[in-house]
Amino acid sequence: MPTKSVDTPLSEITLRRYEKPYGLSKRELARKLCLSLGLLQPGDSRDIIVDILYVLLEAKKNNKKLSSEEIRDEVIEFRNAEKLDLNGTAASNIRRQLKRLRNLIIVEKIKNDYRITEFINLAETFESKIERFLIPSIIERIKEYINEIDNAFSNQEQEN
Repeated sequence: MPTKSVDTPLSEITLRRYEKPYGLSKRELARKLCLSLGLLQPGDSRDIIVDILYVLLEAKKNNKKLSSEEIRDEVIEFRNAEKLDLNGTAASNIRRQLKRLRNLIIVEKIKNDYRITEFINLAETFESKIERFLIPSIIERIKEYINEIDNAFSNQEQEN
C-alpha cells in the first residue's frame, strides 16, 4: 500500500489588516488581534481564544502566572459576566488554544503555568519575536521555493 506524505509546516502565520482600533472594548481589541494574527477566523463564533488571551492580559497587569485550570475558571467567569455561551471551555480545548498562543510566541509556559511572554508588552513581543524573527524566516523560505520553481521551470522550457 502506498504511503501518504503529509505536509506539515515548520511554522506559519496568517496576517490580516482591519480598520484602526479606536473606541473598542478590551475584549473587542483582543478579538481583533486574534483575527489579525489568524488565531480566529472571520465569522467564527467559537472565539474562546479571545477570552483566554483577555484573561492572560489581565493577569499580566499583576505579573501573575496562571495554570490552565485557573485560566479555564477565569474564562468561564468572564464569559458568564459577558453573557456569552460556554462552548469551548472544556479543559482540553483551553490547553489546545494555549498551545496555539504559545506557537505564536505570545504566551509562554513555565512549569505548569502560563503567562504573556516575559510579562512584556505585546508590541515588544510582536516586534522582536514575530516581526524580526518569524516573518523573515518564513519569507526567506518562500523565496527559496520561488527560486527553485524559477530554475525548474526555466530548465523545463529549455528542455521542451
